[in-house]
Amino acid sequence: MLAYAPAALLFLVFCVSVLLERRKFSNAVVLGLAVLCALGALLYRLVSSESPSVPYVVGALVALAAVALLVLVCFLFLNGVRMLRKEGRSPAHLLSLLAAFAVLGVVALLVAAAVLRTPVLIGVAWAAGGLALYFSFLFLCFVCYAFLYGRLQVRRKADFVVVLGSGLIGGSTVPPLLASRLKRGREVHERLSRRGGSPVLITSGGQGPDEKLPESHAMADHLVAEGFSADLIQREDRSRNTEENLRFSKEIMEAAKPDYRCVVVTNNYHAFRAALIARRVRIRGQVVGSPTAAYFWPNAMLREFAAILVDYRQSNAAMCVIIVLGGVAAWWAS
Repeated sequence: MLAYAPAALLFLVFCVSVLLERRKFSNAVVLGLAVLCALGALLYRLVSSESPSVPYVVGALVALAAVALLVLVCFLFLNGVRMLRKEGRSPAHLLSLLAAFAVLGVVALLVAAAVLRTPVLIGVAWAAGGLALYFSFLFLCFVCYAFLYGRLQVRRKADFVVVLGSGLIGGSTVPPLLASRLKRGREVHERLSRRGGSPVLITSGGQGPDEKLPESHAMADHLVAEGFSADLIQREDRSRNTEENLRFSKEIMEAAKPDYRCVVVTNNYHAFRAALIARRVRIRGQVVGSPTAAYFWPNAMLREFAAILVDYRQSNAAMCVIIVLGGVAAWWAS
């Protein structure tokens, strides 16, 4: 059982960290490390058991991993094609396709290095494989913890419900993506009201260069048209991105009630990154997500992950340098 001690310790650290502050990316990494240590301990016990079935089990695991990789590539490719058909050709809609080709490229490079065994190829394959494992691990941590975060209970009381904007169709019409946020915001508002509160709903979004009015105004009009009371709506109409959404909404909330609590509403794929930003700007509240079309979710999650990598660019750059240096060392030793 001693082999499982690191996994148990990491899981304990994860639980304590979530209780203290759930809006941290380090929570995702610690959870991922705990699972990785548990799997490593399980594999160690399996190999050290000296059972005659060990080679068959290891072979089955390798075959399963290969099949899973093939399924992943096919899924990413098909999702990328569907995104282009439904959402149009845009760099932001190519991430699923790019991820599929990146996986194929790394696999091809590893196979070429194993077959040809030239020093340069071995070094490049070590670096590419290391980078692929590093980013794959972080992405799995991100997806799993984002899933868990989205299912944490909303606090019983809040003074404000903040709905983040996401762009308008034709410069004035609320699109389905934003309508789902508004619907979720209204549901949260009604639930808080039933608990005895009287929260204010803040629609947050400024006016883009191609929009006829601020997003917050279109959002408020949409809510009123759906029967929501205009007296319960306040508009934040200066922001241009998620961080400004939260900063300017924070100013409104602090002016009305310095010790406020709030619930921020966005789409489910965006909820965890919005929570990280909310922590950075010191928003006192939790972020919840509204449903998103299934075909849209994988590409959107890849985009959110890329944005998080940029947010933590210094630590990621340091890790990439270390991995690349490992590839150089492998080339030198070949």
